[in-house]
Amino acid sequence: MELTNPDPSLYNEDLAPIPLGRRDWHTYNYAALWVGMSVCIPTYMLASGLIAGGMSWWQAIGTILLGNLIVLVPMLLNAHAGAKYGIPFPVFVRASFGVRGANVPAVLRALVACGWFGIQTWIGGSAINSMLQIVSPSWAQFGAGKWVCFFAFWALNMLVVIRGIHTIKLLEGIAAPFMLAVGLLLLWWVTSKAGGLGPVLAAPSKFKTNAQFLTFFIPSVTGMVGFWATVALNIPDFTRYAVSQKAQMVGQALGLPTAMTLYSFIGVAVTSASAVIFGQPIWDPVELLGRFNQPVIAFVALIALLIATLNTNVAANVVSPSNDFSNLNPRLISFRTGGLITGVVGVLMMPWKLLTDFSSYIFGWLVGYSGLLGPIAGVMIADYFLVRKASLNLEDLYRRHGAYEYSKGFNLNSLYALGAGIFVALIGLFVPALAFLYRYAWFVGFLVSALVYFALMSFTGEKVWPSPKQQSPAQVS
Repeated sequence: MELTNPDPSLYNEDLAPIPLGRRDWHTYNYAALWVGMSVCIPTYMLASGLIAGGMSWWQAIGTILLGNLIVLVPMLLNAHAGAKYGIPFPVFVRASFGVRGANVPAVLRALVACGWFGIQTWIGGSAINSMLQIVSPSWAQFGAGKWVCFFAFWALNMLVVIRGIHTIKLLEGIAAPFMLAVGLLLLWWVTSKAGGLGPVLAAPSKFKTNAQFLTFFIPSVTGMVGFWATVALNIPDFTRYAVSQKAQMVGQALGLPTAMTLYSFIGVAVTSASAVIFGQPIWDPVELLGRFNQPVIAFVALIALLIATLNTNVAANVVSPSNDFSNLNPRLISFRTGGLITGVVGVLMMPWKLLTDFSSYIFGWLVGYSGLLGPIAGVMIADYFLVRKASLNLEDLYRRHGAYEYSKGFNLNSLYALGAGIFVALIGLFVPALAFLYRYAWFVGFLVSALVYFALMSFTGEKVWPSPKQQSPAQVS
């Protein structure tokens, strides 16, 4: 059905609910989406960073698997509304934060995505720069070479954005199997240079006591959850295209843990092999490939990593902020315009400084922003499942003075809960005695915000519905 007189300040074609007849993403598309998003350099660096930090191979793989199984839970919970109503994240979050208040979590989520976009683009540009040095060694003498490659890869990302969401679906479906095959080929080649998997995986953990291990393990798990905490919020941007709930749930459950664990193992094994070959673990794959005197193999591997980075960057870091920025002013900002804004902000966030070393990447960037996103997820999930029992008034998500107007468009309860969650999650950064709270930033923020929100909605007697009219997903056709 068509929406009845949606408010122009809350509606455009990119934010509109997707009718059932236009939903064409099946189980394979979601599994391929996660394979494509997981098979990327940041995933590799996530795993290699744990090895560089002192974990054994099995400790690193176990940490990554545990983190991804944990984040899969809020991922599937938030995905439900997208598949049921065909709505994107910035529209879904209007139910809990209000039709105007939704801009607060949407912008927070968008800024984190912009940071990720910049990181991925910097990595992709570095891969191009390395490829050019392999083809033409004199390129290394060009001082501005890395910057030229960075902005060239930036332009390539913007081209995909301009072509739209269906280009992303096509890109993921074709590239994902190829990326895994090339990754396994790279693993075989590097480990053969190190004398096989035996010597590579024989290195023990550097932690001498359980206390030392836990000090590193706890924030590492939080970092693993934080790695996909962004997509755990905006997953409705993808599940709104699902042909059924089963398709998106099975596809995600199969794709996310499997792809992340497998590709992380490649990162773990290759980094361990680098320690055997060079005497120290090299966590940056672009730097590692530059050390091997096999131009053809290095060139092919860099192309594979470049394609994987493009897949992940557009799917994970452009779709959501494009919708989020569009939500600020739907009449003026389309999906494509939002994508261009994302590209500009991503550069301004200076991603080269976020990749100084594995510690700043995992414990600074990943854990830090998880303290912002965990509270948002807590409010959204508590509202949708505990307060509203998974039932939304679709029409009122696109109109003023309806079910989600609250106080002039803002649900103060959600803002109070969000603030409480962020405060508790990040206070450990400033109060050493409470540093343990920061190590659990996503979990602490999620729990505090969910509990505070549910309590406020219950005790303040906030009306969930101004009228008994509700819409079933069958009406969105």
